[in-house]
Amino acid sequence: MNGALAAFIREKAGADAVDIVDEKRLAGGAIQENRALDVEIAGGPRAGRHALVLRTEAGSSVPLSQPVANQFACLTLARSVGMTVPEPLWRSDDPGVIGAPFCLMRRVPGTALGNRVVRQGPNPALAERLGRELARLHTIVPGDDAPAFLGPPPENPATDAIALYRGFLDAEPMPHPAIEWGLRWLETHPVPPGEIVLCHHDFRTGNYMVENGGLTGILDWEFAGWADPMEDVAWFCAKCWRFGANRLEAGGIADRAPFYAGYEAESGRRVDPAKIRFYEVMAHVRWAVIALHQCGRHLSGAEPDLELALIGRRLPELEHEILSLTAPGRNDA
Repeated sequence: MNGALAAFIREKAGADAVDIVDEKRLAGGAIQENRALDVEIAGGPRAGRHALVLRTEAGSSVPLSQPVANQFACLTLARSVGMTVPEPLWRSDDPGVIGAPFCLMRRVPGTALGNRVVRQGPNPALAERLGRELARLHTIVPGDDAPAFLGPPPENPATDAIALYRGFLDAEPMPHPAIEWGLRWLETHPVPPGEIVLCHHDFRTGNYMVENGGLTGILDWEFAGWADPMEDVAWFCAKCWRFGANRLEAGGIADRAPFYAGYEAESGRRVDPAKIRFYEVMAHVRWAVIALHQCGRHLSGAEPDLELALIGRRLPELEHEILSLTAPGRNDA
């Protein structure tokens, strides 16, 4: 693989020679596979040593996951509106290079592992910064210049999502009554449709890089698509992404206030508490459905993997939170 990949980089970089001096698989990335590359480029405008990430699609996937080419396009689009993301460099749809489509991006320093990030303690400045970053993404709206793969915007993203998750759940061989309860609660507590923007759909602790308490890059764009902006805000605050730091409701790193303040100041849009509660319930329903799919990849034999199997063990805590959030008398977020 390294010879063909080095030749690909040499051509794209306009170099005389390329040597891949180190390569290792990165932790995380249950849906995609990421490898760290250290590359020495001789000649041309990019001569020197470069720290890169090679991102490829895994052997099997979950529904709604964008192919690598679309992720690369979203990364490029996010960078164009001033988001802090790794620099996208090159991509290929040719399976003859490494056996699957792939893209290459600049490797940013720091850690993204959620447990490590929250162990660093409260970081309201980071939460405020992330609110502003999300607001920049939400400046991208449907229009003639939007990438074609995003498709037309939904008339009501909430009802479309409920129908989608119900279809996925109906296809499961075993019943999951707590998730069904969550879906029914969403159906009986509808929120009015609002603005439609480009949402990350997985904007959370674990999907951004932190070094010395500061943001170095926002990662993992495989679920990006049109939706209500409050869906992204609520996803960041959902309990399932606090990594045990549950009192810090904004991603396990801060109270909600600085995250909301950063988002509102940058976007000029008010955070709607009623929509946040609705979309936090949806967040746990959605993650529960994704967990079923992830575990199914292991159980089917398509991709035997301990990490995928363990994701299935998350279901009880997700179901518990669905029931907690929808309990009678529960206050809005």
